[in-house]
Parts: sequence; C-alpha cells; structure tokens
Amino acid sequence: MRTLHFYLLRQVMAALLMTVLVFTFILLLGNVLKEILALLVNRQASLGIVCQAILLLIPFVWIFALPMGMLTATLLVFGRFSADQELTAVRANGISLIALITPVLLLSVLLSGICGVFNTEVSQKCRAAYKKLIRNLGEQNPSSFITEGRFINDFKGYLLYVGKVNGPQLEDILISQLENDKVTHRIRASSGFVEMDTNNLRMTLFLTNYWGFICKTNETGWTPFMDNKECSLSFDIPATSRSVKPMNYSDMTLKQLWAEKEALEQLEYAPFSSTRLSPETLREQLALVQRFKKDTLMPILVQISRQVAFSFACIGFTLIGIPLGIKAHRRETSVGIGIAIVLVLLYYGFIVLAKSFDTRPEFAPHLIVWLPNFLFQAIGAVLLWRVNRGI
Repeated sequence: MRTLHFYLLRQVMAALLMTVLVFTFILLLGNVLKEILALLVNRQASLGIVCQAILLLIPFVWIFALPMGMLTATLLVFGRFSADQELTAVRANGISLIALITPVLLLSVLLSGICGVFNTEVSQKCRAAYKKLIRNLGEQNPSSFITEGRFINDFKGYLLYVGKVNGPQLEDILISQLENDKVTHRIRASSGFVEMDTNNLRMTLFLTNYWGFICKTNETGWTPFMDNKECSLSFDIPATSRSVKPMNYSDMTLKQLWAEKEALEQLEYAPFSSTRLSPETLREQLALVQRFKKDTLMPILVQISRQVAFSFACIGFTLIGIPLGIKAHRRETSVGIGIAIVLVLLYYGFIVLAKSFDTRPEFAPHLIVWLPNFLFQAIGAVLLWRVNRGI
C-alpha cells in the first residue's frame, strides 16, 4: 500500500510541477509583455531590474497557478490511471478509491495552506514592491517618461518626439508647443538630456544645437530662428506617474484589510452633536452614516473573503478533478487540459461576479466568492462517492 501511495503521489507531484511551471510562464508572460518588456526594449530598465520585477511577480501569479496546476495534474494523472486499467487492478486487490487517494487529498490540504500564506500575505507584499519598483524606476530615470520613436502628448501644452533614448541622453528631438490645440512653436534639436526635480515634480529638458520656427499670431506663416546655445524647457511630470496612488484593497494583506475594516466600523460610534439637530435630522444623519459605512465596507469584505476562500481552491479542484479524470478515462493530455480550462473559467466566474457586485451590498458579494468552493467540494465529494461505489 505504501508503495502504491508513493507511486501515485510521485505521478501527481511530477504533473503538478510541470503544470505550475507552464501556468506561471503563461501568467507572467501577460504581465511582462504589458509593462516590463516595453521598459527593456526602450532601454529604460536594465536586465537586472527586469529580472527583479519578474521575481516579485512570481508569488502573485502563483496564487492562480497552484490551484490550476493541481486541478490539471489530477485530471491528467487519474485519467491515465483509469485508461491504463491501473485503477481496475487496484480495486481487484481490494483497495478502495478513498484509501488510494488519501495522500493526494493530504497534498491538496498542504497546497491550500501554502496558497493561504500567499493569498493573505506574500503576494500582496510582492505586488506592492513590484509597483514601487516600477514607480521608482521612473523617478530615478527621467527618460522613463519618454518613449523612443513615438509622439508623446502626456506633457500639457507640448507634443514631444525623441528619436533615440540612451539613459538621460536624448537624440533627434522634436518639440511642438501647443495653444488651444494649435502649434505656436516648433523646435528641433540634435541632442539633449533630461533632469528630474522630484521635489517639485518637474522634468527639465536641456537642448543643444537647436533650431526651429515661431508662428506669430499677427502674421502669416512661420518665422525661422536658430541658436547654437543651450536652452531648457520644463515639463510637469504626467499626472499618472507623479502621484503615488492610494493602495488598492487587492494590494493589501489580510491584516491590513482587517485593520481597514475595523476603522470603518468605528463610524457607527462616531459622536453627533445633537444640541442643534432635530430628532428627524439626527436619524437622517445616522442613516447616511450607516449607508456610507455599508457601501464602503463591502469591497473590503469581498477582498477578505476572496483571499480566504481562494486559499481552499486546491481542495475543491482536487476533489472534483480526481473523479472527472477517472470518468474521462482518457490518456490524452489535451482532454485533461480542456476540462481544466472549463472548470477554472467556471470557478473564476464567481470571483469576477462577486467583484462586480462589491458596490451592491444587497447581493451579498462577500458570500458569492465562497460559492465555487462549496459547489466544487460538494460535487466532487458526490462524484468520488459514486466512483468509489462503481456507479
């Protein structure tokens, strides 16, 4: 029996490792293509910074990759186990399915504990560190706000084009100054460099060997000018980059969310000066506070429930993956992956639904996130019972 358990557990762990690596790569690829790769191509970040950013993203994607990997691994292993008639041989020796899969169920419990740590603590801290790294990259490298070979209209009143970016050094610069969406000045420079004033949130562009034209409002056409001396232009840092946005609930750890929840709940006991308020007005004020508290509290409750409930996904996926793999009775990897994708989409559909209702307390979205766990575990338990009895 111990040899059989070791054999089955080894098969599941090998498939789990393979599928987790594949899902991690796929999920990382989306983030890399969206943010990190552009920084590397534009030489706004070194290879070391890119590797650091990818490492910080891995714990974040693992909260999705681990449950998906466990589901796919059970579907593949038990589908092959059934197709090769190994399950029939096991039953012929008087071993029940429940006794056979006990190590796999214990593995799913262990993975749920690991997911719980990642969901409630590690992934949020790594995600916050990743965002801080990207933000600090812009502050340390002023040219990170400038994309090479593209027209940039993020700076109010100016349209900027830079042919080549090499750190703070710029080449082939074209600047158009706008007033009421009309060009009033056009400046061309062969080279220049940028400096960042982080205290005043301004970026200064120094131009060398510049020339250009001025459009005078009282005359027709453009007046050329040329000056070989240096000149400088100052720009406000784009609003999307210069301010540190408040931390999203999705970036908070469970401890931070709970502290935020308790702080909002204190609104119920906020004192009111009732000396100049009529009883009716006082009741209206209290009702407004209660409504505000409920509407504001619900997104926090949804996030808390999501972090905790999502930690049990490995158990639900394992319970439903084992009997489905046996029922499928197929060795093909494509079949197992196809079933896994359908189940994952169904599971995450409830999470997305709850997230869309986080401003609608009447729908109790903090309870909706628990539904897929209950459904998958209940259906999985029933299917396991039926398969174990040979139904």
